Amino acid sequence: MALLKIVEYPDTRLKGLAQPVARIDREIRQLADDMAETMYDAPGIGLAAPQVAAGQRLIVVDVSDGRNELLTLINPEIIEKSGEEEMKEGCLSVPGVLETVRRADRVKVRAQDVSGKTLELEADGLLAVCLQHEIDHLNGVLFVDHLSRLKQNLIRRKAEKRMRQHG
Repeated sequence: MALLKIVEYPDTRLKGLAQPVARIDREIRQLADDMAETMYDAPGIGLAAPQVAAGQRLIVVDVSDGRNELLTLINPEIIEKSGEEEMKEGCLSVPGVLETVRRADRVKVRAQDVSGKTLELEADGLLAVCLQHEIDHLNGVLFVDHLSRLKQNLIRRKAEKRMRQHG
């Protein structure tokens, strides 16, 4: 396994549409393993392939306290949403920023696991928020895109300044 470099906002690679995974092979499983290692090391609770410059529809998520309930979802899609809640969110691609985002409280997601088996999972609370956040990444949407234009501009300016200072 290997640690991958996390792409940081406002890098344009974060705005692209990730492509469906056509075949679940050794390469995809390796990418999933590397993404999980990168997420745990960061430390984070979710990571999408575009965040490590891989343009595929693949996410890893673990919201457990013990960091031992890894979900690897290939070609995930939200098939049902209900309720509404607000929660503070951060993002490994937008370091140092925590903002309140409004999302669905409950979701049902269909995806494939690393063996290619189709699964459906229902989630609420933090897991539901995390799944929506990571699936957004696959569609070129960042959590900051859910904020007011004013907050988006402030965060963008801060990120651009950070990039200039750290190259």
